[in-house]
Amino acid sequence: MKRYILAIILGIAFNFQQVVLAQSSKNDTQVYQSKEPSWDGTGKVYLGREISQVMGFAGKDWLERASREREEGIAAALENLPINSSSTVADIGAGSGYYTFRIAPLVPQGKVYAVEIQKDAIDYINAKSKELNLKNVETVQGSEKSSNLPKGAIDLVIMVDVYHELSYPQEMLQSIYESLSPNGKVLLLEYRGEDPTINIKPLHKMTEKQVTKELNANGFELEKNGKFLPIQHYLIYKKKK
Repeated sequence: MKRYILAIILGIAFNFQQVVLAQSSKNDTQVYQSKEPSWDGTGKVYLGREISQVMGFAGKDWLERASREREEGIAAALENLPINSSSTVADIGAGSGYYTFRIAPLVPQGKVYAVEIQKDAIDYINAKSKELNLKNVETVQGSEKSSNLPKGAIDLVIMVDVYHELSYPQEMLQSIYESLSPNGKVLLLEYRGEDPTINIKPLHKMTEKQVTKELNANGFELEKNGKFLPIQHYLIYKKKK
């Protein structure tokens, strides 16, 4: 009798799991569409935009190139960050920590979370933080669907040439929304898709219109479009009222 009851319980559990998986697959299909992958694309489409392939940590040297400051106007980007000395900042898709290590000294009483899904990147940032003796940098192992940041704690989320690569932009934006403080903001730096002269792969560029469309769909509204960078958008979003 005990074996019979156990079999029934296991059968119910299995059927429930199958229903959950089927519902999850259905919801994913409703949010995302599929197409024949473009060059450097995944074939996965969100709100009319094909999601690009991911540049792995093997591209670290390109992130750290000496010409980046001049090409992207890094000093201006940092100067205009909506932060103060005690802000809590999250650098999602931190990579080699290029921005993380430049933001940390700007928030001496605050903190910078460096969020990455790649273990090599996490290990690199941890080692460099120790080398630089930075006490206010903390790495976070994110996932494709979640930043894994503490809820209601972040004053500024920054993603630098990262958003277009997110495999699950809707889920990630919802995770970010939950992590923000009441007046928290999201800053996206993306190569300008409106400018065909910018020599970046097409799917690694985005238009302001498309970024705003996707952020609006997830509870954000555009607060500022800083047009002072040479080749990137500087888009600041806040929670919709």
